[in-house]
Amino acid sequence: MIKRLLKLPGIPNAEERASKLYNDLLRHEGRIGGTLFGPVPKGTHREFFCLDEYTWVWHEEWKDETGTRKVRNTRYNVRPDGIVKSQNGKHYQRLSDREAVRLLEAAKSYEKRVTSELYQAVA
Repeated sequence: MIKRLLKLPGIPNAEERASKLYNDLLRHEGRIGGTLFGPVPKGTHREFFCLDEYTWVWHEEWKDETGTRKVRNTRYNVRPDGIVKSQNGKHYQRLSDREAVRLLEAAKSYEKRVTSELYQAVA
């Protein structure tokens, strides 16, 4: 199955195919994660995904009431001494206990949904 997936037409290099597949899967996971907290409003783009073993990302784009495009990127880094977050590339701040619990619940829901909706056929 994986060998068939890695034979993507138009991409001759195995490393490029693997990179494209990884990026496509990550985008798909992000779309699934973006719906964890309810439907995504029309005109809004929302993603929530696990970037690596220690990093979670929440990305949202929308237009405000004046039609101005807004973007919010929140990056959560799991560290041995706790979880910190950065919004739109600004300084990191420690999560409150309540927010850490909510992130843990979101991560569990994400894993369950992504596994059942995307990877169940592969497992």
